[in-house]
Amino acid sequence: MKNTKNQSAGSRFIKSTFSRENIEAIAIAIVLALFIRSFVVQAFKIPSGSMEPTLLIGDHILVNKFIYGIKIPLIEKKFIQIKNPQRGDVTVFTYPLDPSKDFIKRVIGIAGDKIQIKNKKIYINDKPYNDPYGFYSEQDIIHNWGVGVNRDNFGPVTVPPHSIFVMGDNRDKSYDSRFWGFVDVNKVKGKAFLIYWSWEKPFKNFRLSRLAKLIH
Repeated sequence: MKNTKNQSAGSRFIKSTFSRENIEAIAIAIVLALFIRSFVVQAFKIPSGSMEPTLLIGDHILVNKFIYGIKIPLIEKKFIQIKNPQRGDVTVFTYPLDPSKDFIKRVIGIAGDKIQIKNKKIYINDKPYNDPYGFYSEQDIIHNWGVGVNRDNFGPVTVPPHSIFVMGDNRDKSYDSRFWGFVDVNKVKGKAFLIYWSWEKPFKNFRLSRLAKLIH
């Protein structure tokens, strides 16, 4: 009888220890996941065609949040900053007109740059910009995004300090800095670097060729 009681107590102790270890492991995993998501890498899904052909609707991407500096929640100041956003970077940022939304665009101009667009041709500091990623739709669709804004002829404007000028690669169908202005670098969340999943619709038109594709 005594052995039975000892076995029962031992079993309860093992279960209790096992349960506690499980809870601790789960808690640590959650904390690590939240840390990674907040400061290192975050996943995003592309909802529109403004970055075609670089990024397609339904692409799932990873964004490096560490490269532009770690930002403590509720504090705008960044630290451990490796670099500032550079021309050509594909960045995710807080939409200036609605902080609840994230946008993804390519950096065209950095602080101090003079930006001008003439007949869809970009000029930076009065020199033609080598624009290997810019794409113009065959169908010229005009969106009523801004009163008095000419999408194809813009500027000149000078990018202010601590700001960037961004545009979508699909130039004719992108709602970007031409319409709503500059992006504060402190609102930039990170640099897009990898497509890890891609489909046009759930369980339809799976794009195998886009998996693990680096974003340039």
